[in-house]
Amino acid sequence: MAAKNVSASTDFKKYFSPANLKKDLPSSIVVFLVALPLCLGIALASGAPLFAGLLTGILGGIVTASISGSQLSVSGPAAGLTVIVFGAIAKLGAYETFLLAILLAGVLQILLGIIKAGTIASYFPSSVIEGMLAAIGIILILKQIPHAVGYDASYEGDESFSSGGSENTFSAITTALSKISYGAVIISSVSLLVLIYWPKFKKLSAVPAPLLVVAIGILFAFVFKGTGFEIKAEHLVQIPVVNSFSEFKDLFISPDFSQIANPDVWVVAGTIAVVASLETLLSVEAVDKIDPYKRVSPTNRELVAQGVGNMTSGLLGGLPMTAVIVRSSANVNSGGKTKVSAIFHGLWLLLSLLLIPGLLNSIPLSCLAAILLMTGYKLAKIDLFKKMWKEGKGQFIPFAATILAVVFTDLLKGVAIGMMIGVFYILRNNLRNPYFYTIERNGDKKLITIKLAEEVSFLNKAAIQYTLNHLPNETNIVIDGTNSRYIDSDVLEIIHNFKHNAYSKGIIVQLVNVKHRYDVPQLKDLILKPEKVEQVTS
Repeated sequence: MAAKNVSASTDFKKYFSPANLKKDLPSSIVVFLVALPLCLGIALASGAPLFAGLLTGILGGIVTASISGSQLSVSGPAAGLTVIVFGAIAKLGAYETFLLAILLAGVLQILLGIIKAGTIASYFPSSVIEGMLAAIGIILILKQIPHAVGYDASYEGDESFSSGGSENTFSAITTALSKISYGAVIISSVSLLVLIYWPKFKKLSAVPAPLLVVAIGILFAFVFKGTGFEIKAEHLVQIPVVNSFSEFKDLFISPDFSQIANPDVWVVAGTIAVVASLETLLSVEAVDKIDPYKRVSPTNRELVAQGVGNMTSGLLGGLPMTAVIVRSSANVNSGGKTKVSAIFHGLWLLLSLLLIPGLLNSIPLSCLAAILLMTGYKLAKIDLFKKMWKEGKGQFIPFAATILAVVFTDLLKGVAIGMMIGVFYILRNNLRNPYFYTIERNGDKKLITIKLAEEVSFLNKAAIQYTLNHLPNETNIVIDGTNSRYIDSDVLEIIHNFKHNAYSKGIIVQLVNVKHRYDVPQLKDLILKPEKVEQVTS
């Protein structure tokens, strides 16, 4: 018991140390300002109450981040689920029934975490993750251009090309450019200049540039009142105004437990659990890549944290949540250091709803757009494209394909397409590297030595069979398995059959250290024991 208390005390000091809070508190405010309009917009696009979006952001910060082992990911309602949510609410007929599906989805996610399904995140190629990040950056830039020029028809969609109906990102930009608000353009332009140049002033950079941008935006909106540059109400943040505790209490909705036997509820729950878990794992993997401290998040624990968050959201009237790359990227780029930043962003959402809705409703969306434009640029820098190009087509083609697929479809479809292309290149490279091939002279005959690799799997079967079938007649062949820890049984069959029939071509085959059977290496066999480590190091 004493040990547990010491551990809890140590964790508290670690997370709430002055050095960490100096980074986490300013970052939490930036994440809060980015999350606020997105929470509202996703609720609007999902056909749910606006409060549901805010509530999900609050719970994603306070509940999910507290349990999560990820230090920089931020959870909340995700644009990638809007189509599923909108259709599910219509299919189930009542929002209360839909809340029951969210609660059950949370239970399923906890079970996925317990059975360690989070390890699937380790199988995503880095080129696909890099492509996903760059695609999110490009989408952020494209999606924020209308807000930056003062065209705010809706908040919806921070991660999807389609904007609903016949609208898409490019058509929305075209429409926006024909309806420019010059006041919004001035605010977004000044905001971008501040975001670019303010950090260069070392003595002044203690004040976070995004926070300064919000203050400037409010000031400009006040100065522009009554002029031709006035920022209209639809170009400002809009959150529900709560005047009393009873009004606040009435915002919560409970799930309809009488529908527990409804099969449609379970279908929706399963769909949300799978899609939300995949999106979370992708986001966490991506955030770990841009974490300046290169920490690795425990994915199974993340699934449990998301499950608890979704159960709570379903109980109180929220939306399904995931770890979200947009908010998480804003957290990283604003200097967040620990999960305290995500927790505090949830607290700011709650306090803003209760205490300062009027002040928040005076923030122009154009200054928030500038913050997201910079976040998008940092995710999709030209240097990243140059780096991937230099790494060869095996990395660049899956990277580029993922970008195009995510931009023009959605996050999960795009990553699936990128994965297929990435796996193709992995298999292609694997097929080419099952052995080392040397040719020497042994008198009048050629001596060909084939040294097999450490791991020879069934994926190498076709390459080895092709090589053996095309060896020249009247040669001596040595197939050396000295370095091989494992050779697949199908490959062994090909090798032994070749040796048995080679005499018909005048080929003499010698097998060196090639067994008749190999067992799959176990993890314990791959870990060096202390005495072996001493031998290696000596």
